[in-house]
Amino acid sequence: MVGLMISALSTVASADGHWSTIKIGTEGAYAPWNFTDSDGNLVGAELDLARDLCARMNAECEFVQQDWDGIIPALVNGKYDVIMAGMSVTEERKKTISFSKAYMTEPARLYTISGNPLSTFTSEKNLNLDDDGDSTSGTISALNNAMKGMKIGVTVATIHENFVNTYLDQAPTTYQTQDEMNLDLAAGRIDAMLCDSGTAEAFMETAGGSDVVTFGPNIFGGLLGEGVGAGIRQGDADLKAMFDKAIAEAAADGTISRISMEWFNGKDLSP
Repeated sequence: MVGLMISALSTVASADGHWSTIKIGTEGAYAPWNFTDSDGNLVGAELDLARDLCARMNAECEFVQQDWDGIIPALVNGKYDVIMAGMSVTEERKKTISFSKAYMTEPARLYTISGNPLSTFTSEKNLNLDDDGDSTSGTISALNNAMKGMKIGVTVATIHENFVNTYLDQAPTTYQTQDEMNLDLAAGRIDAMLCDSGTAEAFMETAGGSDVVTFGPNIFGGLLGEGVGAGIRQGDADLKAMFDKAIAEAAADGTISRISMEWFNGKDLSP
């Protein structure tokens, strides 16, 4: 794996002397949250935010790149101290790790390509999984009817895979990375993909994603979680408190808003 060290400021001991350096695990393949640029550098909204948070905590950031499907086990086993990788805060993940308060949030969306029958599908604007009323069940039923016999892609071990397995009738096609799924959607090897809206929009701005369109509702709530937060080992309560404080400060002074608007086409994803 690639390990990149970026100093938020010269090495200074943190308040308790323990967290003068914080190792942050990230995937590096989930634009615009975190990805690798053409020069091999880790960049993205979460890299910028992590640097800001580390500066507020008087700590040095060390970024460690890690494949998504092993990102939680590597945290638990001590490869790094924190996950910042577009990871949603969910009750299922809380059984294994702790989380900071959410620092950004956006809905999941479905995407297809122009000319696919799904591109004309319409529904309610929002699908809130915390609402078990008739509108929610009706939207899910309509999605299942429209997607009957269709292939839908998701990144493995994500909330999006959980959504398809829980609410849709067909088993998903799983991918190790968003980039692999993007390519298969554009090539017509799958009919649809489910992912965070900002990630799909980043692909839609490229030549390869020019034919990609969205359909269906904004999907949020329930098993999709409470927003994106920093994953932290359950025993590191002091580190969680430090991140919670720094995130609250960054939200209050507009830093999170500024970073999200820079990376997410002018959208404010701050909590």
